[in-house]
Amino acid sequence: FSWGVAEEVAKCIRLLELFGFQGIKNLNQYYQSKMQKNFENIRLINQSNKPKEFLFCPITLGVSFLDQIKSIEDLKKCSFKELAYPILLLPFLSRSSEISGKKILFVFDKFEFLLNFNINIYCNTFKKNFPTETRKVDISFLDNKDSFSDQDWNALYKLSEDTFVEESDISKKETAGAGL
Repeated sequence: FSWGVAEEVAKCIRLLELFGFQGIKNLNQYYQSKMQKNFENIRLINQSNKPKEFLFCPITLGVSFLDQIKSIEDLKKCSFKELAYPILLLPFLSRSSEISGKKILFVFDKFEFLLNFNINIYCNTFKKNFPTETRKVDISFLDNKDSFSDQDWNALYKLSEDTFVEESDISKKETAGAGL
């Protein structure tokens, strides 16, 4: 890979390890496999993506995903057939979640990952070993929704009004706020 892509891979493997996934192990397996197999690169990502001959490369897919995130999020959902080392795509998607400002749901085989703005990752399993290839991947962008109702928000705001201090020059100077 080019120096720039290698740098992206390093950042993403670091993220996998920080989130408790086996990044180094999977990257090592990927490179060992890459010496014997061909992986297909993807340039333009569409709603439905299928390789012509070989499994998609998770690294070039991840880099393409980051590069195209603004147009991909408009699709709401996209799928990929035949992907090698799907766990290596995970940190690219996590970073994409932060860039887009939307949660991303990443699903392959029986694994589901909810990516929250590159801050945390929810996974439906504690399993450490993931498949080296998968037949289908689905990626969905989730709408940001409040977890509270307008009624709850208004009730809390009403309660907070009891703590407000009447605004005056003296209150500004002596008691309220952070001062001048």
